[in-house]
Amino acid sequence: MKEEKVFLGGTCNGSKWRDEIIPMLKINYFNPVVPDWTPECQEEEKRQKKICKYQLYVITPKMKGVFSIAEVVDSSNKNPKGTILCILDKDGNDKFDFFQKRSLNAVMELVRNNNSFVSNSIKEVYEYLNNLK
Repeated sequence: MKEEKVFLGGTCNGSKWRDEIIPMLKINYFNPVVPDWTPECQEEEKRQKKICKYQLYVITPKMKGVFSIAEVVDSSNKNPKGTILCILDKDGNDKFDFFQKRSLNAVMELVRNNNSFVSNSIKEVYEYLNNLK
């Protein structure tokens, strides 16, 4: 059985979205961001993805790799009601360009069509998570 817990996936790379959402959460969470990424940390992240009832992926313009996109699509297929996607158009001074936004809107639609929760607002996400039961 999965734990009433949310996995905080998505953009790292100096993004502060986790700092904003963590104090607002009334649900337990797992934050995979650590100062030194080791093979043990990677294994713990995999374990947490399996045991957390909810997986949140916040994508921001600070994203450098694209694996989080693959993760959220995979999660929305395997656990639609437990998957949450939030795409933030701005992160500090960084913004998505027109083509990135168009592509990310298509990802949002794909995830939404899998019956997962999709938003462009951290506030909407923590309100949604705090009202789950």
